[in-house]
Amino acid sequence: MATRKSSAKERPSYRCTECGWTTAKWLGRCPECQAWGTVEEFGGAPAVRTTAPGRVTTAALPIGQVDGRQATARSTGVDELDRVLGGGLVPGAVVLLAGEPGVGKSTLLLDVAAKAANADHRTLYVTGEESASQVRLRADRIGAIDDHLYLAAETDLSAVLGHLDSVKPSLLIVDSVQTVASPEIDGAPGGMAQVREVAGALIRASKERGMATLLVGHVTKDGAIAGPRLLEHLVDVVLNFEGDRHARLRLVRGVKNRYGTTDEVGCFELHDEGITGLADPSGLFLTRRDEPVPGTCLTVTLEGRRPLVAEVQALTVDTQIPSPRRTTSGLETSRVSMMLAVLEQRGRIAALGKRDIYSATVGGVKLTEPAADLAVALALASAASDSPLPKNLVAIGEVGLAGEVRRVTGVQRRLAEAARLGFTHALVPADPGKIPAGMRVLEVADVGEALRVLPKRPRREPPRETAAAG
Repeated sequence: MATRKSSAKERPSYRCTECGWTTAKWLGRCPECQAWGTVEEFGGAPAVRTTAPGRVTTAALPIGQVDGRQATARSTGVDELDRVLGGGLVPGAVVLLAGEPGVGKSTLLLDVAAKAANADHRTLYVTGEESASQVRLRADRIGAIDDHLYLAAETDLSAVLGHLDSVKPSLLIVDSVQTVASPEIDGAPGGMAQVREVAGALIRASKERGMATLLVGHVTKDGAIAGPRLLEHLVDVVLNFEGDRHARLRLVRGVKNRYGTTDEVGCFELHDEGITGLADPSGLFLTRRDEPVPGTCLTVTLEGRRPLVAEVQALTVDTQIPSPRRTTSGLETSRVSMMLAVLEQRGRIAALGKRDIYSATVGGVKLTEPAADLAVALALASAASDSPLPKNLVAIGEVGLAGEVRRVTGVQRRLAEAARLGFTHALVPADPGKIPAGMRVLEVADVGEALRVLPKRPRREPPRETAAAG
């Protein structure tokens, strides 16, 4: 008896409940979103389809004949954002701006919407998280009122596309892409399938109309952009909005940019009247004093290609508990622990292991690059010896476990920024290159040489005994 072969429609198919990825066989982990245990059976296997050649809409041209003027960037009106974007917004470009809740994304984009709007270029601001009246109150507070800025509170994708037909904007801002949903797709707003559909429709509309689009994206608890990873691949530019919500400093960092570099950083200051760009943000990270204080050291960090002078502070106190505290703020705990081990073993400072140690930065800046190692080590040594470092001194260099001071990138740019702000002395690794005029640079090979800049504390004489008067 002949057996009937099962057709492709009867074979089971599997789909990831997180991102919607489909496959013909079961897997324990989804290759698309890397989630475990989310692949489940849902029906027949997807049919294999082939696409026949179709009509060509635009003829292929030699690359030298392609008009590059269509990709000319237009300024957003915010210099710091233009710096990160590579000059401004390109017509048809789609930018994804992601950041923590409350960091200031909506405030920044509302300011951009007002400054970019004019008689020739309308701006449409679509809010899905707030009402139109709430956005109007914020616009009044930060001064973002313009006759060519249009505001709509919508969460339906078809309604957003309808606004594009009526307003015909040159710039579209959607806050946020996770709140807009399509009625043709199953699932709640913010789901994997909904985010993919909404982003795809907005990207198609942006390319067809030559309209720049700014999308606000949420982040997960781990700091990654929420939604499918495909979203980051589809957009042209991905920006991260960083900053401590308890500090004034905000940084816009480029992660992906098809129209420029990704090594630029925009600096902003968030205050009651809104958000403003900082062309010279180094003043936020310094504490001006007449006399030097033990436990402080200055360094120059590179945020992208921008040098910033930052201050590292350290404090050591005696403790009675068996396990001394190690507390850091703005510094990597592992790097600080390494500097403590190097100081004890290579710098011969034995008092650090049995004391509570606190280390932090000023102004909310985060120092993650190894070039701040030497400043951290000197701040710890200065706090342990209760001896202040010389005034107007900056320290730049990576410290290895053997105690050597290694070279870092951009030493000349760092020294030029320190000289511009009035610093006259610097500790750097060997071969720093061209030295700015008026600055004295000391090349150090290891931590032992660097610790020699600490003044020796005078030895205290014991109190003299005086005879009692008869």
